[in-house]
Amino acid sequence: MATPILEAAAADGRFERVTVVLRAHLAAVLEGGPLAPHLCPLAHGASEGALYRALAPDAVLLLSNSLGAAWRAFGAGIPVRAGAALAGRGPLLTHRVVPPTRGGRRLPIPSAHLMADAAGLLGILPASLHPRLHVAEGARAALRARLAELGLPRTARYALCTPAAAFGAAKMWPAEQHARALDLLRERFGLRGVVTGGPGEEEVLRAVARAARHAVLDLSDEPRDLEKLKALVAEATLLVSSDSGPRWFAAALDVPCVTVMGPNFPALTASALERCEVVRLAGLECAPCLERVCPLGHHRCMKALAPEAVLEAAARLLAALPAGAAR
Repeated sequence: MATPILEAAAADGRFERVTVVLRAHLAAVLEGGPLAPHLCPLAHGASEGALYRALAPDAVLLLSNSLGAAWRAFGAGIPVRAGAALAGRGPLLTHRVVPPTRGGRRLPIPSAHLMADAAGLLGILPASLHPRLHVAEGARAALRARLAELGLPRTARYALCTPAAAFGAAKMWPAEQHARALDLLRERFGLRGVVTGGPGEEEVLRAVARAARHAVLDLSDEPRDLEKLKALVAEATLLVSSDSGPRWFAAALDVPCVTVMGPNFPALTASALERCEVVRLAGLECAPCLERVCPLGHHRCMKALAPEAVLEAAARLLAALPAGAAR
């Protein structure tokens, strides 16, 4: 979601230098595009405050809502500190966006819009909020070659499934429902199922593969990183995802995506939805709760969500693709 703002800053002639500070393991997400020369990966355990003092910037734009990030920028003595006044960090910012509230509760504003408002405090005005990522042709070719070795022909169309969510169990649709959705997509559109995820999510991936009636390519035993995930998403016909990071890879690569959502506010991520449908169970008094684990123990917002809803959303997305865009 931040890429339009970062690219606008990098292209802004008012700045002599633009540095994008990010955790080292995330650098692969932005490699291969116009932001690559501006990246400054922060190694695990390295001091963010020390890096700020070494860089000595005139201003910092804090695109996360972290109190710690604002505190470290304040401690480093950066003269101008801009961001959203959330998590109690307003006094640490010199320039702040204050999200509106009603009845003492913050109104759900799409995160991309909130970041753009914060960027506007520094005069950074992206032409569009549509995210962009870049995948090298060599990475695509290497991916297809490896998938072929694993039994998926180079020309095969596939539905990529990313069933886990780092946020917590409340965002996870049961493995059986993911498997049923992949079976339905295979039967209706001929899409082969491919399942992937991040480190520590192997058992979730295996559970989806075991539950499917049609053979699913399970990548739990393969080396997996964000660069490979970009290529996997870019080559997919469709992504079926929990409400987590991969859905934004799909948005940035213009890949149709069905996002299964339970405890979150849809409005918080209501941007870049041109090729995305959010599927959720409406009418529950307890949702959205924004909790990591269902506080009532029934997890109905996810367990009662039928796989057929994912199939129908996928059908609409695939039918709406421009002529010649079908993968």
